[in-house]
Amino acid sequence: MCLIASCSLSDGEMMNSMAKDTEEEKFFRDRYANELKKKKQDGKLDELDDERRKVKQQGMKTPGRRGEQIKHEEIDREISRRYTLGEEKKTNEKNDF
Repeated sequence: MCLIASCSLSDGEMMNSMAKDTEEEKFFRDRYANELKKKKQDGKLDELDDERRKVKQQGMKTPGRRGEQIKHEEIDREISRRYTLGEEKKTNEKNDF
């Protein structure tokens, strides 16, 4: 399995956008992040990648909407989280031997 993750925003821009979130956006962001954690990602079935495609397609239809920006940020964050957890597991397994 190959993992390619690209973030459309720089770290500074991402932190800036999070700082400017309204209460409604924070609620949406939290709810969407929880939804993403439930999505499966393995060799045959990659629901996270499918979600990214849907969000990207919707973003092309209606560019500039804040919801799609938040979704992109949360998908990037979830992929990074899963990658980091996977690397930590590999490191722990190596240390056990």
